[in-house]
Amino acid sequence: MERRDALKTMGTLAATALPLTRGAALSPTPHPAPTMPPAPPALIETEIVRLRLRHTWTTTMSASEYRDTLHVRYVKDGVTGVGEGAPIIRYHEDAASAEQAVRGVTEFLASADPLAFDKTLDEVGRRIEGQWAGRAALDIALLDWVGQRRGMPIYAMFGLDPRDAPITTFSIGIDTPEVTRQKVREAEPFPVLKIKVGLDTDEATIAAVRSVTDKPLRVDANEGWKDRETAIRKIEWLGTQGVEFIEQPLPAAMLDDIAWLKARSGMPIFADEACLRPTDIPGLAGAYDGVNVKLDKAGGILQGYRMIQIARALGLKTMLGCMISSSVSVTAAAHLSPLVDYADLDGNLLIANDPYVGVTVEAGRLVLPDRPGLGVRRV
Repeated sequence: MERRDALKTMGTLAATALPLTRGAALSPTPHPAPTMPPAPPALIETEIVRLRLRHTWTTTMSASEYRDTLHVRYVKDGVTGVGEGAPIIRYHEDAASAEQAVRGVTEFLASADPLAFDKTLDEVGRRIEGQWAGRAALDIALLDWVGQRRGMPIYAMFGLDPRDAPITTFSIGIDTPEVTRQKVREAEPFPVLKIKVGLDTDEATIAAVRSVTDKPLRVDANEGWKDRETAIRKIEWLGTQGVEFIEQPLPAAMLDDIAWLKARSGMPIFADEACLRPTDIPGLAGAYDGVNVKLDKAGGILQGYRMIQIARALGLKTMLGCMISSSVSVTAAAHLSPLVDYADLDGNLLIANDPYVGVTVEAGRLVLPDRPGLGVRRV
């Protein structure tokens, strides 16, 4: 076949071929995109746990044989995060109200993204009014879940070195001189003690402590002194008793009087009841030397971290404290302890039925668990 005949034959074949839609020859036959099954919702469980104290716990505000705390479990994808919040009577909170608040956001949390925990917890805060201990329990449970999912301890999520964790004090509640001496003897392994004061019995309490030990002391008046003249007299006397600093010598609302004390006292003054959340700290800088950050007041680990960073930026000393609670809440706070100057994280050591094991204490120093998340485990 000559070239001219071949070209004619090819033209005929092209003319009789099936018609093509423009572009069809450039694309494969389309297939429907596979549909992914929806992610299973998270399960949020709550439980009120009664913690029994080893000794009656007495401060200027109350005396207790037990404390009820709220425990929260966040379960998703086979991983369970645990959290705890200790409601504070001073701020009109209780475990039942905290549980009700948490249950009010379970539908939202069931479908929220736990890995976007900052956004998720901000939305929780918008949906819950008050109830900071309930928020703290959710925050801790969520961050425990995230840490376990990522395979890293919470302190590592914040870029902290566990070797920087400080010594913790051991707290001695207000009691008779005889029982105070017994408590001090039981606290022998701790190199620094925290003594509750704020009553007319302060001198007898300190005398009982000093009859047993000459260890450094830190004291907490829990707003017990009601005028600045009494406070300055007490502070000057405490300075002769080996006391390093004092927490909340006057009611939180008496900011000008506390600034007056600071100007006249050689002893550092820390805010406790006056220091609740991040927005409080700038207003405290002129009246106090430091702040005591508690996750139950702040609303959890994230807010506690923000408080510490704000305080440090303002040149304030920082301390992490706790309420009477189990190792869940205390361990959560301990994960932030490498950031602070001082720690008073002994709430779990004051109870007789701690359901978890987490942070431990060696020669007074906090030892953080290196397991993922909080690193706590059931007893």
